[in-house]
Amino acid sequence: MGLRLAFAGFRHGHILTLYRRALEHEAVEVVAACEEDDDAAKEVTAGDNGVELTHRDFGQMMSDVACDAVAVGDYYGRRGSLILSALEQGKHVISDKPLCTGRGEVDRIEALALARGLKVGCMLTMRDSRPMLGLRQLLRAGTLGEVHAITFGGQHPLRPDSRPHWYFEEGKHGGTINDIGIHALDAIPWMTGLRVKRIEAARCWNAFADHAPHFQDGAQLMLTLDNGCGVLGDVSYFAPDAAGDNLPLYWRVTVWGRKGVAEISNSAREIRLALNTDHELRSAPLPPEKAGGYLESFLRDIAGEAPGDGELDTKAVLASARLALEVQKAADEGRTLVDLDVGP
Repeated sequence: MGLRLAFAGFRHGHILTLYRRALEHEAVEVVAACEEDDDAAKEVTAGDNGVELTHRDFGQMMSDVACDAVAVGDYYGRRGSLILSALEQGKHVISDKPLCTGRGEVDRIEALALARGLKVGCMLTMRDSRPMLGLRQLLRAGTLGEVHAITFGGQHPLRPDSRPHWYFEEGKHGGTINDIGIHALDAIPWMTGLRVKRIEAARCWNAFADHAPHFQDGAQLMLTLDNGCGVLGDVSYFAPDAAGDNLPLYWRVTVWGRKGVAEISNSAREIRLALNTDHELRSAPLPPEKAGGYLESFLRDIAGEAPGDGELDTKAVLASARLALEVQKAADEGRTLVDLDVGP
């Protein structure tokens, strides 16, 4: 018998990807699916979405159904409480990103998971993409030498007419850095082997979302890694609505090292780079993608297997969630020069 997985919430389209992968996976059995919101329930059961809802109340689902793990896809502000409830009931958890919106929630999730021997996974899909895998291989091979500067742009289209309405309801979103920036904050240490030592500055503000003045759709950050490398990032909702995530600017990452520079983007078919001896840009091939790698990592974590090179496990998931919330907090409170405990 495979892992018995129950789904709690379908308030963001990302969770549908996990739902479909779980249905097709030979080691996973989807045993239940719950959505409490009426509008969301209608949407996810209609057309090509094809979710088969079994429950309309999370507590009832947990009482009715025997499961080993819970997949969480409710609105961001509710995810932490659902994850904690599942862990309290002895279930492993895998969530869409972000894991939660409160720094204290991460601490409680970690404590519960450790005390009960449970695992926590997350859909940090950047680790599975060809461009990011290729850039990681390049950096880990030392091709660019020691890394001294990284810039990234993860600007998304806002699309207020089609984006889930809860994004613009106070208390449900939790911040654009935590929402989008978590991908880069997870990927940069994974790619470089370096950890974030200091939050130099971070800022969120309202710019495009005129209909929701409290929603801070602008988001920028500046970090220092533990070797002194500087990081500049922009994860605002400023990309053009129609073409935003198809542009070569979508998740564009440029890394400057002592031996040269390399750049990729989400839509790149190759790595563009120039070393100190090059007179023009050249290219390097991309490796195969690891589609659904986050799910495979979660299953291996539950099985007690040590994570492979660059694989997610509970420790990595919680570290990335905590870092994203620290940077979001710095932006919310206008704090600068925030030193982080990066350990030995």
